[in-house]
Amino acid sequence: MKCIFVQVRCSVGKTYDVADTLYEKEVASEIYSTSGDYDLLAKFYVPQDMDIGRYVSDVFGDIPGIERTLTTITFHAF
Repeated sequence: MKCIFVQVRCSVGKTYDVADTLYEKEVASEIYSTSGDYDLLAKFYVPQDMDIGRYVSDVFGDIPGIERTLTTITFHAF
C-alpha cells in the first residue's frame, strides 16, 4: 500500500458537506479540518498496483463543492 495525503479546498460553506461525503465513501483512513489555503486533509492508503492519479480522480471526481485538491505522495525513508 502507498500512503498519500490529499488537501482539499472547498467552496464557501461546503466543507462539512465535502467531509461528510468523503467519510461516507469509507476510503480515507483519516480526515481532518485544517486552516490556511486548504480546508481538509485526508490520508489514504492506495493499493500498490493502482494509479494514484486515477484513484484520486475516482474518489473526488463526483463530490460537489470541491474547488481544488493537492496530493502529496509519501516515500518510506526511515
